Amino acid sequence: MSAKFAVLRSFLVSGLSISLFCVVWELIANANVIPNFPGSLQTFGELIWWISDPFFDNGPNDLGIGFNLLISLRRVLIGYTLAMIVAIPVGLFVGVSKTVKSSVDPYVQLLKPVSPLAWLPIGLFVFRNSEITGIFVIFITSIWPTLINTSIGVQSVDSDVLKVARSLGASRSNTIIKVILPAVMPNILAGMRISMGTAWLVIVAAEMLLGTGIGYFIWNEWNNLYVANIFVAIIIIGITGFILDQLFEFLQLQFNYDS
Repeated sequence: MSAKFAVLRSFLVSGLSISLFCVVWELIANANVIPNFPGSLQTFGELIWWISDPFFDNGPNDLGIGFNLLISLRRVLIGYTLAMIVAIPVGLFVGVSKTVKSSVDPYVQLLKPVSPLAWLPIGLFVFRNSEITGIFVIFITSIWPTLINTSIGVQSVDSDVLKVARSLGASRSNTIIKVILPAVMPNILAGMRISMGTAWLVIVAAEMLLGTGIGYFIWNEWNNLYVANIFVAIIIIGITGFILDQLFEFLQLQFNYDS
């Protein structure tokens, strides 16, 4: 009962907090502190309109919010998957080999701090394609958290466990697959979770210059000077990001439970 009560209390407190925020938001809008600033009632009215018919298609500059969201998710999924295919193996080898670490570390330190928007003109110049550019930007910016977390996890594996594996005749590849990889899975999942958050954050900014997607929807509504729809997009982006984050939290909990 105590656990159920805690969940119910948390739900009620969250609901009360959101309701209070919406009331304050509406009061500020009605006070006209910022001219033409949309209130919470107008924003949620627009939100209901957009989600009531999310998949209309009146041309590339007039797509339903559902289509724009799917376009963004597709780019994120492709770029993120490619990043994980590279980040996890490289992170394992960086953690295992000092030579690989010395080779890879300069690239990590140099490229990790670079803003994702700095990669946009490079991608457009090289690929001449907005879709591939969006995927490239996701790839190059979401690779680092997983790579770094994986390598840190490998370096923290108990050396005695590795010595036992070697004494039992395990090859290097078997040691990595059967000993190191299971041991660092919490680090890998934590890195993947951060990388997904980064990917979803980056795509919104990148799409403002790419022509389609939820980021372009925001830019288009700004050009139309309709701020309420910008708030609609922010709400949908936030909810989608929350769902993606919860999926990874579920995977982490399942792994910890199985372990």
